[in-house]
This record gives sequence, structure tokens and C-alpha cells, in this order.
Amino acid sequence: PNRPWNLIWEDDFDTDLSLWSSWESGAYNNEVQYYRPEQLELENGILTINVQRETITGANNPNDSSPKEFQFVSGRIESNTTFGPSNATGELEYRFMAHIKMPAGNGMWPAFWTYGDPWPTKGEIDIVEARGNLPMEFSSNIFYGTQPGIPITDNNNTVVEHEVDVDITADFHTYELIWTANSLEILFDGELLHRYSANGLNYIASLFGQKQKVVLNTAVGGFFFPNSSPSSFVDTAEMQVDWVRVYKR
Repeated sequence: PNRPWNLIWEDDFDTDLSLWSSWESGAYNNEVQYYRPEQLELENGILTINVQRETITGANNPNDSSPKEFQFVSGRIESNTTFGPSNATGELEYRFMAHIKMPAGNGMWPAFWTYGDPWPTKGEIDIVEARGNLPMEFSSNIFYGTQPGIPITDNNNTVVEHEVDVDITADFHTYELIWTANSLEILFDGELLHRYSANGLNYIASLFGQKQKVVLNTAVGGFFFPNSSPSSFVDTAEMQVDWVRVYKR
């Protein structure tokens, strides 16, 4: 029998965002949103990331303060604590879960994921990345590299597309990752959608022993929406998060 999971970290979003750091800058991937704390709202135990069309000038990204013009404002939070499995007793497996209602509409790129700094040397695990205009599917992915800024993973070997039989923008659903030494399991509402097994192409073995923070954000446009003009994106959307939990065993 499997050992029981130990809950080690959680946020029900009932009080404040003290467990998190909030971005105040642009990002990467040709995205058109500027992240700022004002887009984060806590009410009735729900975190809402409010995405709005708004022209604003701000820092290009966290590592480049040069000004850039953005077409949208949104929010991104990262946990102040890092997590990941190791050979330590009771730490062989980690489990990350979040209960999320995804934003709807063209251009919306919500995500629940983990990564460590400096990226991608500690790895990145995309539990869910979705497109607001394709509300019955989402994808997972893995990144890793030995030098900062240079991933050696190939999306052809790491991206997995999931089709589900519900509209993930219509209600809350549970997205889950179980991370072990030799596998990553992606679950949706408790059902296993995909099991990545460690091989020479996905670098899962290299992720073991690394620590990563939890990220919740909604990006807008960028490489996830090729050949799409921001003028075709919806003007407003909401990503809502009911809770986030991390377990180990």
C-alpha cells in the first residue's frame, strides 16, 4: 500500500497573498501582457486574476527594465517556498494540486506550473497551459537545461495535449502533478491523463533533487497564439483559483 500523503503547504486564498510574490513587469515569449499586483483580487476565498485590455508602458521583463508598451494587464504570482522530491526520507514524491476555473476567450494563456531559478537549470514543469478559445483541451510540458536561459529539451518530446469532455472555462476543476524520481503524472479531476516516464529526451531524471516554486498566471498572446493579432483577443477575462496544495511522501 502507498504511504499517505502529507500536506505541507496550502493556500485557500481566505486571507492575503503573503505566501506569494507578485510580478510587476512584462514577461517573455512575445506576450503582450504587463503583470501587476493590482490585477489580483481576493474575495470569498477565491483568487481572481483579472485580465484587461489596457495600453501601458512598463519594464520589459524582470531582468530588463527597459520600457516596453503592452496591450493588456494581468497577474502572476509565485510561491515564496520551493518544493521538489529528493532521496530524503518522506520526500521521494511530491504532489501539486490546484482548483482552477480557466479564463475564456481568444488570446488568454492561463497556466499552473512550477520552475526553479535560474531557469531552466532547476527545470520547469507545466502542469496545465490552456488557450481560452479552446476550452476543452490543455497541454503539459517540461523544460530543462544546464545553462541559464538555454533549454536543451525539445517540445516535440515533451509537449502532451490533453482533450477533456468538459469546458474548463465554465467551472472549477482540479489540476494535479505527481513528481517522482522517474516519472511525472498529470491528473485532471483525479483522473490520470498522462504519465511521463523518464528517458534521455525529457530530462526528468535531471529534475529530481531540484526545488521549484509554484506559479499561477494568465499570459496573453505570444508564441501560444501564432499569427494572431492582439486586436482579435477578448478585452477581459478572469482566471479564478479556489485553492493550491502541496503534499509529499
